[in-house]
Amino acid sequence: MSTAKKLRRSPEGGYARGDETRHRIIEAAIELFGEHGFEGASTRDIAARAGVNAPALQYYFENKEGVYRACVEMLADDAWETFGPAIDRAQEVLRENADIPALIDAFLGIQVAIAHAAFIKACKPGRRMFFAREQAGHEPQSAMQIFGARIRQPLNDASTALVARISGRAVDDQVTLIRTFSLHGQMVIFHIAHPSKLSMLGWKSIDAEKAALLTSTIREQTRTLLEHWSRERDEAHTPAAKTTGRGKSRKQP
Repeated sequence: MSTAKKLRRSPEGGYARGDETRHRIIEAAIELFGEHGFEGASTRDIAARAGVNAPALQYYFENKEGVYRACVEMLADDAWETFGPAIDRAQEVLRENADIPALIDAFLGIQVAIAHAAFIKACKPGRRMFFAREQAGHEPQSAMQIFGARIRQPLNDASTALVARISGRAVDDQVTLIRTFSLHGQMVIFHIAHPSKLSMLGWKSIDAEKAALLTSTIREQTRTLLEHWSRERDEAHTPAAKTTGRGKSRKQP
């Protein structure tokens, strides 16, 4: 796969103009890839929506896959601004062997970041469908590996480590993984299955007030489950549990 070409700097400010044009092409491409998928979106249509001629795409990106890769790179940069602080906080409390309330708060911080990304940043239909198509496995995997390595893997690693520490299970325990994915899935379902969920709720869109309601409701559900799993861990380590063998199946992180 060819990588997107670097912008050529001119001595008279051409870089700034070229950068703006490149950004406009990427934004148009995200919308069209979201609406029609990688195969359905043509470079001619992308150029037309961006208000540039078709050769401009080849100049900046070489080919359609290069455009797609540039879209993923920009979305990954944007996502890290949202997820980076929450992931850093999670890693900090894990290193410090923080208590359960701090671990739970760190996990909830990640969920708040996911909610912001899903309901605020990616509220445009094109962006939402871009991610929906990628998660369904229909788009170029080579480009999407970028997003997986830069955002998805660090996010999953931090989240599963928190759930493991809270529940007393191993990080690679299948129950830990299922629990983590299902907790985050509470957010994702409203993002990916957007029209059907809005219809069932009687909503036309997710504005700031509705996003706050979704976030707070899911946050409290998550807190309840995490606290419950923490109590299960404590009960498994009581003398009575050890005597009866209730804690034998537990894998420690």
